[in-house]
Amino acid sequence: MSTPPLAAPGRRRLPLVPTAALLLGAVYCLLPVAWVLVASTKSGSELFSTFTFLPGSGFADNVADLTEYRDGVYWKWMANSAFYAGAGALLSTAVSAVSGYALAVYRFRGKETVFNILLAGVLMPPVILAVPQYLLLAEADMTDSYLSVLLPLILSPYGVYLARIYAAAAVPADVIEAGRMDGGGEWRIFRTIALPMMLPGLVTVFLFQFVAVWNNFLLPYIMLGDDEKFPVTLGLYTLLQQGATTPALYTLVITGALLAIIPLIALFLVIQRFWSLDLLSGAVKS
Repeated sequence: MSTPPLAAPGRRRLPLVPTAALLLGAVYCLLPVAWVLVASTKSGSELFSTFTFLPGSGFADNVADLTEYRDGVYWKWMANSAFYAGAGALLSTAVSAVSGYALAVYRFRGKETVFNILLAGVLMPPVILAVPQYLLLAEADMTDSYLSVLLPLILSPYGVYLARIYAAAAVPADVIEAGRMDGGGEWRIFRTIALPMMLPGLVTVFLFQFVAVWNNFLLPYIMLGDDEKFPVTLGLYTLLQQGATTPALYTLVITGALLAIIPLIALFLVIQRFWSLDLLSGAVKS
């Protein structure tokens, strides 16, 4: 009786269905990016008259026109987005770190109730909170200001949830007790012991918050009236609205959308090394 031939060592067959699903997902996600990349190279006349994925010859002119539009207001929008996203992500990460650490380490009455409320906040769509936030800030005469966009972003229920989960897993109770026995105060223990252990998780919280704030549209749309304070998402929306009567602005919108992606890619590449360092350090822990 013959036996079936054995597969060659070191060769494995890829599962067909999961691989096909991943490829379809990649195409679905990357196809719009590829379209924006190609369309940004076309001039206004080429945009509607050439094949969709045929590169054009007008990218440099598009960037120059975008820079000259209203004395460079696009770069003002980019700077506003960098400010909103950078400051908002930093403040939100700091609040998430302190709150998540407290929920993970300390025992106090109502702890589970507070955590359950935070979980409810994670499930709450931001669109529901936007109008009440506007009314509250309008009562304080703070609308149409940078703070009107920053303040609602400081508390992130999802960021607090991630920080709490990571602190519970990464900060051993024995280490905290050892710090207390050595005479360290609670703030010093958090700052010198717990915070370095929580750093990879906080980097993740910062990245999520930065991307969320950078892509935020509804809150600035409700809060701001002065286009000099617009983030790039809202600024490009106003350009797109004007493109209905001035088709030449479509190329500026597409080029601006492509340039707006670059900071997010750069941030991800810079932050990625923190995750790699954490994996390497975890591999040598006893």
